[in-house]
Amino acid sequence: MPDVDPTDALAGLPEIPPFDEVGSVDARALSKTLFARLESLEEGTHDYAYVRNTLVELNLALVKFAASRFRSRSEPMEDIIQVGTIGLIKAIDRFELSRGVEFPTFAMPTVIGEIKRFFRDTSWSVRVPRRLQELRLDLARAGDELAQKLDRAPTVAELAERLGLSDDEVVEGMAASNAYTAASLDAQQQDDDSEGALAHRIGYEDNGLEGIEYIESLKPLIAELAPRDRQILSLRFVAGLTQSEIGEELGISQMHVSRLLSRTLTRLRKALTVEE
Repeated sequence: MPDVDPTDALAGLPEIPPFDEVGSVDARALSKTLFARLESLEEGTHDYAYVRNTLVELNLALVKFAASRFRSRSEPMEDIIQVGTIGLIKAIDRFELSRGVEFPTFAMPTVIGEIKRFFRDTSWSVRVPRRLQELRLDLARAGDELAQKLDRAPTVAELAERLGLSDDEVVEGMAASNAYTAASLDAQQQDDDSEGALAHRIGYEDNGLEGIEYIESLKPLIAELAPRDRQILSLRFVAGLTQSEIGEELGISQMHVSRLLSRTLTRLRKALTVEE
């Protein structure tokens, strides 16, 4: 609180006991009185700041209650309470007695929303061990210090020497840093939207994928064919010979090759259709 004389600001108000001795019912009643006085004060004055800060102190229990819902998170509880207090201050600045709503009811969504925003902006996209989270921070600080000193990005060896770690530990920490943020596959390039979303740039359509299922289904069917029928298929579709060339290879007519090939393909086609 600012070091000011609260006499004018709190003239006519009930005496406020130490904040840690004020119960929830009393805090609610005092808050109503203070909000009514706050509306009559000019923003930016010492009196206004004193009453506003008193409201913050009186309602810190709301922040601690909201923060307790997130005690399972890895972030320190002090940080969560600090962020929740920012939400409390925002709620105080927006609250109006004329709405007829109790201040705790009005403030709690703002406090919780501020805490959730904190987790959204600072949490890791992929959970990594606490040791690696702390190592990322150490690497960031050491990297900034060495970059200023060397006028260039430090090497792995220089970072390892600065932090008293092995090169492998530094590399592990750098790799873990990649899990801090994640880019959406639907994200657009900020500098050039012509390339479309990230998902459209990191892969390509493999037209051969459609045939894999048929190839795998054909393998056992081809294995059941007679040796000559398998040889004709191989000469036609693997070696790329014409029917006339296949006939010369096997010592049969081109017409006979055509009939055998047609019969084999029909058999395979029917077998595939039955399986589907």
